Amino acid sequence: MAILELLKYPDPRLKNESEPVTEFDSKLQHFIADLDETMNASPGGVGIAAPQVGHFQRIVIVDVSSKKKIKHHGYMVLVNPEITEWDGFEIGREGCMSVPDYTGNVVRATQIHLIAQNADGETQEYDMEGYEARAVQHELDHLDGLLFIDRLVSRRRDLFQRKVYKKKDTK
Repeated sequence: MAILELLKYPDPRLKNESEPVTEFDSKLQHFIADLDETMNASPGGVGIAAPQVGHFQRIVIVDVSSKKKIKHHGYMVLVNPEITEWDGFEIGREGCMSVPDYTGNVVRATQIHLIAQNADGETQEYDMEGYEARAVQHELDHLDGLLFIDRLVSRRRDLFQRKVYKKKDTK
């Protein structure tokens, strides 16, 4: 397994659309393992999409289980995911490994129904809400060449510089 290099804004490749996965083989399994390791190497990361590492196939990983007191489905590998229903809307703050210096307010559906394949090609269906639904929508946007900054409520009022925490000097 390897930690893959993350593409960062304004890299134009982040605007590329991804192709569906058609081969569920050992090469795919190896890539998913590398993608997972890359997500886990980033502090606070709850999701990653294949295009963020320059691999333009419709693959995302989402795991919001580290967040306390939220409803979730645990660790999910979502291949060729598609939101088939959505309901409700809410503004929420989002950040992204590919846009490391900023966070922003984005409107997302509060409930979604998702159909996707797993890493073995088996079809799965999920009903999601709240934070998990937001995280999945954020990652699926990457598959269509969209970043959260493309969905800001207002570029002037809803984009925020991320705080940088420096280590204390121990002298």
